[in-house]
Amino acid sequence: MLLAPNARAQQRREREPNSAYAARRAKLAAQVDAPIVLWGYTGREEFSQDAIFAQEENFYYLSGHNEEGAAMIIMPATKPAAGDTTGAGIADTLLLPAKDPAKEKWNGLRMSPSDPGIEARTGFSTVKPLGELRANVERLAKTYPHLYTILPYESEMGGYPHEKEVVDWLQLAVPQVKLKDIRQQIYALRRIKSPGEIAFLKEAIELSVDAHLEAMKMMRPGLYEYQVGAKMVEVHAMGGSEAEAYAPIVGSGPNSTVLHYDKLARKMEDGDIVVLDVGAQYSGYAADITRTLPANGKFTPRQREIYEIVLGAQNAAMAALKPGMDMCGKGDKSVYKISYDYINSHGKDKHGKSLGQYYIHGLGHNIGLDVHDPGAYCTPFEPGMVVTMEPGIYIPEENLGVRIEDDVLITETGYKQLSERLPRNPDEIEKIMADAATQRVKEQKKQGD
Repeated sequence: MLLAPNARAQQRREREPNSAYAARRAKLAAQVDAPIVLWGYTGREEFSQDAIFAQEENFYYLSGHNEEGAAMIIMPATKPAAGDTTGAGIADTLLLPAKDPAKEKWNGLRMSPSDPGIEARTGFSTVKPLGELRANVERLAKTYPHLYTILPYESEMGGYPHEKEVVDWLQLAVPQVKLKDIRQQIYALRRIKSPGEIAFLKEAIELSVDAHLEAMKMMRPGLYEYQVGAKMVEVHAMGGSEAEAYAPIVGSGPNSTVLHYDKLARKMEDGDIVVLDVGAQYSGYAADITRTLPANGKFTPRQREIYEIVLGAQNAAMAALKPGMDMCGKGDKSVYKISYDYINSHGKDKHGKSLGQYYIHGLGHNIGLDVHDPGAYCTPFEPGMVVTMEPGIYIPEENLGVRIEDDVLITETGYKQLSERLPRNPDEIEKIMADAATQRVKEQKKQGD
């Protein structure tokens, strides 16, 4: 892990060494028999003052390049057929927009193919102007009957517009070539985190823990949800987070039962339960942490009952975490099933029915460059995967939602809880909140004197 040399404009504050991205490209190249053509996002920041560019995750994972308008060609490890030289000797190529001094006056410096030492800076042995992409693709089409790219995963609506645009362009440039999908091969690589990725995830998690602790200390009736959210975002930003990993969720009372509530408009009342699902992003990598707090600093008996059931389910699931287990909906390897069975066999709703019906989402997901990083629920855990553990119970008729979410690294023999510094025990949470309330009273008296 190192600081990006001569960081410019949209480049992230930190990134992995060029060798890490080159190794990923080499792993991918060993799995294919034809070139891979990928585009990054084009960027539209020149038309919007509030736009902040963030690279398409698969492109960034393979390049470490976080500026708009780039493309890359990854050559297969296999050699072209004997006697065919049109694709021979071509190295992996990064294609960048040409230098544009007029645009840079508004938006800052950008890397360009004409920059001195651009190959060393990017880690690509060949860097060309983006305008040469079509000629390069046409030349490769003379050797290869097919090319790889990321195909849109939704055929009806075209998937992400970016994916459809790339496919449309390739079909226009080389209509005779068949396009094959490389998405799943990239996803398989992204599931296992490198040491550098784990370091960035830890930074994001530590910032998120700091923010949650601040929320515990400031939480009280009369505050608006957005005030708590704003403090947490401030903690992230002051610690070096370049963005939130996702829209902060601070849901009090009835909003605690809405999974992705992001309006943050309600004033918190005495007796409310508050779900805080807020995570920082650091150098592109996303944390995802949730705690559930009593607005007044003291859980009611019913709130504590539901909280302890969710905590018990999380502990039971995490105790079973190890390589080979999974988050499938069923099966003897499912940690989700362990958490569901715990919730469904502890406690009842107001009508005497089991609580499993109020556990309305999965147990967790992979995190990485995306807060919902690639990784299917039924994919067995492997060492190096980083996943969330987030059971929850949501009872709308009681205005009572509880979710506890932590980030864990799968190890060779089990797991490491990366967010363990943030208390989960309800007694510890109440003590932090009580101590903070006492301190506030002292400060108010001082100001009164």
